[in-house]
Amino acid sequence: MQPFEKEHAIVCNLPIRMAFDGTQPFAVWQAAARKKLAELLGMARFDRCEPLTQIEWERVSVDHDEIRFTFQSEPDYRIPCHLLIPHEVRCKGVMICLQGHSTGMHISLGRANDEGSKKTIADGDRDFAMQCVRHGMCCVTLEQRCFGEKGGTPNPDCYTSAMTALLSGRTLIGARVWDIMRLIDVLREEFSDRCNTSEIYCMGNSGGGTATFYAAALETRIAAAMPSCAFCTFADSIGSMFHCACNYVPDIRSYFDMAELAAMTAPRPIVIVSGQEDDIFPSGGAKSEFMRLKEYYTAADAADRCVHVIGEAGHRFYADAAWSAFLKQTQEEI
Repeated sequence: MQPFEKEHAIVCNLPIRMAFDGTQPFAVWQAAARKKLAELLGMARFDRCEPLTQIEWERVSVDHDEIRFTFQSEPDYRIPCHLLIPHEVRCKGVMICLQGHSTGMHISLGRANDEGSKKTIADGDRDFAMQCVRHGMCCVTLEQRCFGEKGGTPNPDCYTSAMTALLSGRTLIGARVWDIMRLIDVLREEFSDRCNTSEIYCMGNSGGGTATFYAAALETRIAAAMPSCAFCTFADSIGSMFHCACNYVPDIRSYFDMAELAAMTAPRPIVIVSGQEDDIFPSGGAKSEFMRLKEYYTAADAADRCVHVIGEAGHRFYADAAWSAFLKQTQEEI
């Protein structure tokens, strides 16, 4: 065997230590699983602080108002965000929109700054915030760590931050989840008079889907999640080929596969989006893992709240099918 073959074989054959086996109530398992996941992500190593929210500007567009603001998620670390409020709000809740590996949240806002950005948006339905506005839903973009204004210009720059975080018991994905949690604090404390923050959702593709996936697992204030092109088995995806360093959490496969992580969202709705031809989160592994996830949602008496949307092409978002499934799950009362 070559070194990678050996490591991959170990990942493929590891038992899942914290799989739900039905010997305890599902909620008890779920609480223990969240505690372990928080430990693996290093969540205790992040320091809560006053957000010190600052509104930088407000603008009125044809169909929505926009507020640019920043807040402090850790001491001396500020995050820029854009809150969009449609003039005609038809859907309840606020959607947190998370771009994937790209030059920043301007992708989610549908604002191409070069030909590459135009292609990224047009070929992959990645203008998440504008999709929300078209559906009449309030939304907020957040500049994720190592993307755009937070270290990703001209290209995403995750490797050094991800590796350095491990030296102190932190993880980059844990940091991104922490930022999402603190953003929810800010939305509820600062903007509840501008939009309905009683239900907060989260969506994203690729790296944004991964952040959505982990955030929904740990943060129960996220009412529903729509992660795209980020769900598979570990053995078939990030354990089988080169992926960005931000995807890796030490020892996680000893305790969970991705079905267990997504099961921490139950009974809240989750719409998982995959591409039939996705070559880095292969649909075969996604389909088999979704069948395991369906068993978890059944155990949580929420089998109908777990949906798998599969687009015909590759590693991208599939707006029409995904939004149809998501709105059916979350907007029954509208």
